Amino acid sequence: MIKKVISGGQTGTDIAGVDAAMSCGVPYGGWLPKGRKTEKGPLSRRYTEFQIMNRGGYPKRTEQNIIDSDGTVVFSFGTLTGGSALTRRLCQKYGRPFLYVDLNVIKLTECGLKK
Repeated sequence: MIKKVISGGQTGTDIAGVDAAMSCGVPYGGWLPKGRKTEKGPLSRRYTEFQIMNRGGYPKRTEQNIIDSDGTVVFSFGTLTGGSALTRRLCQKYGRPFLYVDLNVIKLTECGLKK
């Protein structure tokens, strides 16, 4: 049973997980960089359960979310780079489970979904 969804609030699967949690009545939260910063601008104020990091930007946000969670899932295409690679390293550092779903390997049609 999922007790809480922890997210960094970024576009894509980060915020999709939060939207799913909200739709199902599951608590959510996590840390955001100062200014509620995402790669597409500030995160909408409709997401009320996030906490703001006063300093450290994305890397500190990622680290604190890993510390506060029981495990992490990353969805991406191919080799992990940037923030996703950092996430894997931090999960290893803190002994947290890490699941990487490579969408180049798992096709949407195999999951019953179509592109």
